[in-house]
Amino acid sequence: MSALDEAVHALMREAAERAILPRWRKLASHEIVSKAADDVVTIADDEAEAILTEGLARLLPEAAVVGEEAAYADATVFERLAHGLCWVIDPLDGTNNFAEGKEPFGILIALADGGETQAGWLYDGLSGRFCHTALGKGAWVEGERVIARTTGAVPPIVANSLVYMSPAKRAAVQAHVAPYYTLVDIPRCAAEQYPRLVLGQNDLAIFERTLPWDHAAGVLFVNEAGGKAARPDGSAYRLDDHARPGLIGAASAELWDELAERLNALEVA
Repeated sequence: MSALDEAVHALMREAAERAILPRWRKLASHEIVSKAADDVVTIADDEAEAILTEGLARLLPEAAVVGEEAAYADATVFERLAHGLCWVIDPLDGTNNFAEGKEPFGILIALADGGETQAGWLYDGLSGRFCHTALGKGAWVEGERVIARTTGAVPPIVANSLVYMSPAKRAAVQAHVAPYYTLVDIPRCAAEQYPRLVLGQNDLAIFERTLPWDHAAGVLFVNEAGGKAARPDGSAYRLDDHARPGLIGAASAELWDELAERLNALEVA
């Protein structure tokens, strides 16, 4: 690992040990707050983000920081994504799971430049599994380079996130796409879902909401591993285009092409 990888790894571990794990299955009701439909924030999110923000600012003082909770509190924070170097933080990915005492949950960090992800780090909150990637330098799990592999299942296995789709699109996907695949539950945690696409556990994943802290690190991780993650129209995922819905991740380009063709044939928004 590079010196930057080691420093980010240490910081993620610190945030987990100080802010997240001590509250695992110990949250009081007042430490969980609803911030949107089907979305909560906990004291662990806020404290982990503070630790990560401070630590990342020390590593690269010239880089702006976009944290999930900071952006929720002030939408102008999103403007930092399009200009120069920028850290992107999901301090507790899988918060709903964590708040319910379930797994998985983790931490996601990405480093972007002008809206394009340059490096990403994915940390599993309980096992401590550490994945990292950098543009043009491959994908790594626990210090070992990995190449994306399919499950080999027929039909292919798809984790299909329907939560943020319109009712019409949800119905169309279920009627015209789902029958060609074996559907599995989503983990509700991108820090877990993206590694599944590389490690032979899932073949494909469909995402509707594409917020930068959820996807910046994982998209690069899959692509650097030899899989494919992109918008359904084939365009690259960019952090400064986070409001546009739709993203497909796949263990191979062939699987991606097949699913994209099916989704693009749907006549709904």
